[in-house]
Amino acid sequence: MRAQAVRVRVDEGTRRRLERTVGSVKAEVRAVVRAKIVLAAAARASNETIARTVGVSVNTVRKWRGRFAAQGLKGLKDAQRSGRPCLHGAGVRLAVVATATSAPPFPESTWSHRTIAARLPPTGISASQVGRILADCDLKPHRVRGWLTRRQTPDFWERATDICHLYLNPPEGAVVLSIDEKTAIAARSRKHPGRAVQPGRPAHQEFEYVRHGTVSIIAALNVTTGEILPSRSPATPRPRLSASCRCSTG
Repeated sequence: MRAQAVRVRVDEGTRRRLERTVGSVKAEVRAVVRAKIVLAAAARASNETIARTVGVSVNTVRKWRGRFAAQGLKGLKDAQRSGRPCLHGAGVRLAVVATATSAPPFPESTWSHRTIAARLPPTGISASQVGRILADCDLKPHRVRGWLTRRQTPDFWERATDICHLYLNPPEGAVVLSIDEKTAIAARSRKHPGRAVQPGRPAHQEFEYVRHGTVSIIAALNVTTGEILPSRSPATPRPRLSASCRCSTG
């Protein structure tokens, strides 16, 4: 006798979430497949029909159909796996975290997994294992974000409020300018001309360039009219030397 497929019921909110997963271009393929299985099962399609439509085995359809019927959306997630046992104890893991949160050795500006592994006492830990330990702690010592401390100016917000009020409500007949400077702008040109885009071929741009010195620009913004008043300081001449610049746009 043929076994009857597990009945699947989907409420409207869950259906919308599953449909968003199916239509998403960023969702994982396995998540899309499972969502398609559940939606088809909710439409009372047979396991054989779902397997043929989605392109999976009947056993795969039975598995995710049954897990959703028993656990809902939580059942569509991968089960926890035991994984490999830890190769290093809590002491080594603590040393990795302590090193990653300390100042890097001169002249390095940030820690890398390799430098952390080399910094530790002889434990046999590899750079990849250091990376896994830091990932578990959500630590990224190789990433640095610049910021401006205002501890030395306790009245910063009061002064900023005054400036913003001046920008928003300038005095009658007054000209309010916001001035800033961009220094050491490099003037460069390509050593050779590029090639325009062609059918089946992207545009080509020369890697080598010629330096023409640097220049500093001071610009004033009229906060009332939006007019920009630029002023250029004299350029600093440099030898016309070509340099190779290789960069990735991926």
